[in-house]
Amino acid sequence: MAADLRDTGFRRVLPAETDALLGPEAVAGWDRFADSWNDLGLDRFMADGGRYRRRRFAAFSASPAPDLSGGVARKPHQPHYQSRDYNSLNGGMQRWFEPITDAIADHPVTRAVLARGLALFHPLTADPPARWHVELHQFRIEAGEGEAGLPTPEGAHRDGVDWVIVMLVERRNAASGVTDIYANDGARLGAFTLEQPRDTVFLDDHRVLHGVTAIHPLEPGQPARRDVLVATFRRE
Repeated sequence: MAADLRDTGFRRVLPAETDALLGPEAVAGWDRFADSWNDLGLDRFMADGGRYRRRRFAAFSASPAPDLSGGVARKPHQPHYQSRDYNSLNGGMQRWFEPITDAIADHPVTRAVLARGLALFHPLTADPPARWHVELHQFRIEAGEGEAGLPTPEGAHRDGVDWVIVMLVERRNAASGVTDIYANDGARLGAFTLEQPRDTVFLDDHRVLHGVTAIHPLEPGQPARRDVLVATFRRE
């Protein structure tokens, strides 16, 4: 994985490999973790007026180094902020979302995602920080009759961080939702669909842009959804 991230700036990880990374405790607790996506608040900061996105948010301080009081500590609840340089649609404002619940913030899946991210990203970072600012997002994108759901309404973009993990939690009755990866010069580097729970992609946010095409109901007349967990890592 480290070699692929160095070479291409991204690495897709299929569910079986993700399970090995997360460990048996996390996999055994997956159903309770995934069920929490049924309790997300509506994202009321969509500048396009869309009501197709639900989410929760949390921030953490993290270090992989035991001699630096290593580990992960949740920060007080705070707004999510992106400049318009990275999010031309919804950037430039403090966006307050409902917090991720304590049960999910401390869930074995969450702990494993943050630990594996730190273990992978810290050695790959030139002059890594003593601690990382980590943001965790639970997203649900919904689509219905005559209304598409836009996972990345801002288009292909960077998140304005150092590293990104995107893990699929569930797809239900969803067509499309193709993940596109681009070099900074616009060259297309890859395209794939996260299809099964724990299908995951790791991204070097300095080297690549990413975007996801709109989802539509696969079976007409029935709602569609795409649930993902996103974790971003940047220097604290």
